[in-house]
Amino acid sequence: MTIATPTSPSHHAPAVTNRRTGAVHRWSETLIPTLREAPAEATTPSHVLLLRAGYIRQVAAGVYTFLPLAWRVLDKVTTIVREEMDAAGARQLHMPAFVPFELYKDTKRDEAYGDLLFRLKDRKGNDIALGPTHEETITDLVRQSITSYKQLPINLYQVQTKYRDEARPRAGLLRGREFVMKDAYSFHTSVDGPGGLGEAYDAMYQAYVNIFTRCGLSFTAVEAEAGPIGGSASHEFMVNAESGEDTILVCEASGYAANVEKAEIGERSWSFDGAPAAPLEKVHTPNLPGIDGVAQFLKTTPDGMLKTIVFEVLGPKPGAAPSGPQPKWLLACVRGDHEVNEGKVRDVSGWSIALADDKAARAAGFAIGYVSPLAATKVPGTLMLVDPDAAQGGIAWCTGSDEPDHHVRSFNWSREMGAVLSDAGRVSVADIRNAQAGDPSPRAKGSKLTTRRGIEVGHIFKLGTKYSEAMGLTVLDEKQQKRSVVMGCYGIGVSRTLAACVEMSHDAGGIVWPAAVAPYHVEIVVMKPDDETQSRHAREIAAALAERGADVLIDDRDERPGPKFKDADLIGIPVRLTLGDKALAEGCVEFKPRTDAGKGELVKLADVIDRCLAALG
Repeated sequence: MTIATPTSPSHHAPAVTNRRTGAVHRWSETLIPTLREAPAEATTPSHVLLLRAGYIRQVAAGVYTFLPLAWRVLDKVTTIVREEMDAAGARQLHMPAFVPFELYKDTKRDEAYGDLLFRLKDRKGNDIALGPTHEETITDLVRQSITSYKQLPINLYQVQTKYRDEARPRAGLLRGREFVMKDAYSFHTSVDGPGGLGEAYDAMYQAYVNIFTRCGLSFTAVEAEAGPIGGSASHEFMVNAESGEDTILVCEASGYAANVEKAEIGERSWSFDGAPAAPLEKVHTPNLPGIDGVAQFLKTTPDGMLKTIVFEVLGPKPGAAPSGPQPKWLLACVRGDHEVNEGKVRDVSGWSIALADDKAARAAGFAIGYVSPLAATKVPGTLMLVDPDAAQGGIAWCTGSDEPDHHVRSFNWSREMGAVLSDAGRVSVADIRNAQAGDPSPRAKGSKLTTRRGIEVGHIFKLGTKYSEAMGLTVLDEKQQKRSVVMGCYGIGVSRTLAACVEMSHDAGGIVWPAAVAPYHVEIVVMKPDDETQSRHAREIAAALAERGADVLIDDRDERPGPKFKDADLIGIPVRLTLGDKALAEGCVEFKPRTDAGKGELVKLADVIDRCLAALG
C-alpha cells in the first residue's frame, strides 16, 4: 500500500464555515487551569502540554478528566469522524460498555486479551467485562437482526468510551486505561464484488484519509498486522511525529509503507554453498547475558552469529493449505543481530504457530537458548525456515551447539547440514525477520527502506469470517443456503488523535492546533477588561467572527499582559487578537497567528474579520 495522499472531496468542510454560528466564550466563565510546570511523571510532549495548558487532569493512573478545552477538541474530531463515516455509508448506533462474558464463550477473546481486560461481577455473580472493542456485541446484534443476504451489506459504528487495563499506563492519553474510540463494523455476503468487504474496506480507507486530512494531521497509512483483533488484512494510520512510539518503514521511491511487524524486505541474494573456513569448534559459554555477551566471548559480533527460535505448530493457518504433513515443530533461523518475525513465519509456512513452551521443547530434545540449525535434523517432525541473510555458506558462523552452556565456532551450512538443505520439505529460505532501515525495498529495485516515527490513530481490518463462524452469524443466500457473513472492522482512537495532534504540532511555547480541531479559532486578549471601549470592541469582533462560523475565546481576566500572552501560546489557539489602547487609537488591533514568532502586526478594525478567516483557511 502506498503512502496515503490526502484528498479534499467536495463534501469536506473548511475549518470555519458559515453553515453554523460559532461559539463565543469568556475565559473567566470557563475552567482553564494552566500550570507553569507539569508533574514529574509527564514526559511526552502531549502529556506535558495537555496538563500544563489545562486540557486534562489525572483521576487515576491512565484515567483522565477532559476539561472544557479538551472536550471541545474531542467534539470537533468526533464531528469530522461522524460526517465522513456517514458520507461513506456507515450508520451510527451506541452499544453498552458492559460485555457479558457469555459473548466471549465462542471467540475466546477474553483469553486472548488476558489481563488487559477489565473484569467485574454483578450482584448476581455474572462475569462482565468493560469492552476494549465490541466485535462480539455487534456480531450478536446482527445475528439477532439479519437473516437474509438482501439485508446486506451494512456498516454500523459508534463513538464510545473503551477500557483496557494497561499494566503501565504512560504518555497521558496515548496509553491510557480509559479512552474514547470510534469503532465500526461492516457485514457482507462476499469479499469481492459489489457490496463485498473489499468495496467497504476501500471506502473506509478513503474515509480515514479524509478524516485525518480534515483534522490537519500529517499522517502515513501503512500495511499492518491484525494483532489480537484477527483478520486477513489491515492498515494502520500513523500520525508522523518524532516522539512516536511506533516505527514505520518507508520506500520513498514507490510510496510503500508498513509497520515493523508487517514490512516486507526486497530480494536478497543467498547461497548455502561455501567451503568451511575452519573445523567446527565447541566452546563452553556458561552464564553469558544474551547474544551480545556470547558474541564478545566468542570474539565475534552479533551479525556473525545465527539465532534459532523454536515454535510449536498448532495447525494450518486459517485460509491456508500448506503442502505436506503437519510438522510438530518449526525452527526460524536469522542472523544474530536480527529479530524473528512471527507473523512472517506463520504466513510463509502456512501453519499457525506459537512460541514453544520451554518445558515441552526441552522434553522433545531442544536445548532452549542454545539451539542450532542442526536441531532440525535431530528432532523428528521439525521444519526449518532460514532468512536469506542467515543463509550464507561463505561465513564461518557462531551458533548454539544444542547443548546447554555451549556454542560452536565455524559452523558451515553445507558441511554441517549436508543433503537436508536441498529437501524443500524440511528446509526453506524466506523473508522471516523484522525489516529495518537500509534493507532493500520490496517495491523499487535499488531503493532502500527508511524509517519514520509515528503514532497509531486508526486501524482497519478485513476480519473475514473469524467472528461470524465462531458465533454462528449466517444468512440465507440466493439459493436459500446458509452462508457465514463476511466482516470488516474499523477503529479510530478519538482521544488518542487529540494527543497525537499535540505530539505532531507544538513548539517551545506550547500547543499549535490545526484550525479544524482547535478548541477555539480566535483568542481575543483584552488588555484592560474594565475598559468599556476595549470590551465593546472585543464583543463586536467576537460576534462578527461567530456569525461567520468562527469559535472565539475572550481572555477577559484581570491579569498582566505577559502571563496572558504566555497562556495564549500555551493553549495554542490559531489566531490571537490583542486589544490595547495604543492599537485602538489607530483604529487597529494586533493580529498574530500562533505559528508566527515575535510580535504581531496591526490590522485595521474593518479588515480584521476577513484577515482572521483567511488565516484559518
